[in-house]
Amino acid sequence: MSDTAASLRHKISSAGELESVVRTMKAMAASGIGQYENAARSLDDYYRTVQLGLAACFHQDAAPSAPFRAGGTQAASTGAIVFGSDQGLVGQFNEVMTEYVANTLASLPGKKTVWAVGGRIQSRLADSGLMPLENFVLPNSIGAITPLVGQILIEMEKQRVKGVIEQVYLFYNRPQTGAIYTPVSQRLLPLDYTWRRELAGMLWPSTNLPEVMNDSEQTLLALVREYLFVSLFRACAESLASENASRLAAMQRAEKNIDEILENLNRTFHRLRQSGIDEELFDVVSGFEALTVVPSETMKG
Repeated sequence: MSDTAASLRHKISSAGELESVVRTMKAMAASGIGQYENAARSLDDYYRTVQLGLAACFHQDAAPSAPFRAGGTQAASTGAIVFGSDQGLVGQFNEVMTEYVANTLASLPGKKTVWAVGGRIQSRLADSGLMPLENFVLPNSIGAITPLVGQILIEMEKQRVKGVIEQVYLFYNRPQTGAIYTPVSQRLLPLDYTWRRELAGMLWPSTNLPEVMNDSEQTLLALVREYLFVSLFRACAESLASENASRLAAMQRAEKNIDEILENLNRTFHRLRQSGIDEELFDVVSGFEALTVVPSETMKG
């Protein structure tokens, strides 16, 4: 059944309202990208500083310290902290991360314990057979990331003390030029000799070698706390930046589709309206011709 002018007006109005919503969400996503990307860039510098501080401690003190222990066994139980999204309209953001997590964890031995950061990623992980032990609410601003990091660290330490996990990996999407984002992982725990050796191998950026003053053990413990904090904070910030970039791209595609639909609807509406006008003109012309023909035939009679 062909559309009427009234139904076409209704569809055009609905499409216009939907386009307004899409533009609003696109603006919000664009605004979010900026703040999270700026935070991630700042954290890169801070993360590098913390790494250099740890490297300085290791260069000076070759003896084992409290936070460090030998690596776990081959069957070490693994904890996975997975960052996703709480909201939809992000394209394949959560699906790509879920597939990456599943493939990565499948290559690791031992039992797996998963924590999900975001409601959407929680359901995707559950569908893939990775039932999260706990779900954390994703922050909606930079200021809300710090409390989240504190909650994750407390839960992580609680499970480590219980012996549920021996090593922990972070999984998150990182902003990528030309590809919006790419899934990455980072081993957060254990702070073993392998991790220590990698940091100790870092080259100092100048010829003036550092020296740790006063209590070197307290300095090292403080740097370890900062390392754990900034690693989680940066992962969350980069994930949020990637999420907003994915949402922006999805909204741009939606806006383009809506524009095409509106163009087709307007074209159909104008064609239907023109057809109606043509029919009215035809009726007027036919009526006029009928009026002019009848009198002339009457005169002939």
